Amino acid sequence: MSRRGATLELAVLGLLHEQPMHGYELRKRLAGVLGAFRAVSYGSLYPCLKGLVARGWITEHAEQVGGRRPRISYELTAEGKEQFQTLMEHTGPTTWEDDTFDVHFAFFGRASSDVRLRILEGRRSRLEERLDAAREQARVRRERTDRYTAELHRHGLESTEREVRWLTELIETERGGPPRDDRST
Repeated sequence: MSRRGATLELAVLGLLHEQPMHGYELRKRLAGVLGAFRAVSYGSLYPCLKGLVARGWITEHAEQVGGRRPRISYELTAEGKEQFQTLMEHTGPTTWEDDTFDVHFAFFGRASSDVRLRILEGRRSRLEERLDAAREQARVRRERTDRYTAELHRHGLESTEREVRWLTELIETERGGPPRDDRST
C-alpha cells in the first residue's frame, strides 16, 4: 500500500475512533486532518472504506433517509481500534515526513507519551537536517539568485526554524510534565 493510502487509513480510523460517520461527513472531516491542500476524493475514500470493512476494522450500517437510497455510516470495530493503536505506535522515519506527521499529530491525544516524544524528536531531527542542507545551498547559490528567489529561500528557512522551535517546546513540555497516558479506548 502507498504511504498516502496508509495515511488515509490512519486518518479514517482516527476519526471513526471519535464517532461513527457517513462518507460525506468523513470526507469533510478529513480535510481538517489532512490539510486543505490534500483534499480526498470519493474515488480514494470509498475504496479505502471498503478495504477497512473487508479487513474487519470498520463496519457499515445502512440508514434509510426518506425515500432516497440508504445512507451508509461507518463505525470502528474492536479490531479497528487495535489497528489504529498499532499505526499510532509506529514511530519510524515515515511518521516524521510532511505528508504523515500532521495526521499522527492530529491524534496525539490517543498516543502514549513515549510515542509522542519519538515522533516529535524524529520530526525535529528531520527538519534540522533540512535546515543544514538549505543553509548550505543558500550559501552556494547566494551570488547566482535574484532577490526574489533569495527571499523565497529565506522565508522557507524561517518557516522551518519556527517549526523546529515549536517542536522543541512541545518536546520540553512532554518531558517536563508528569508521565501520563492520554489514550482513551
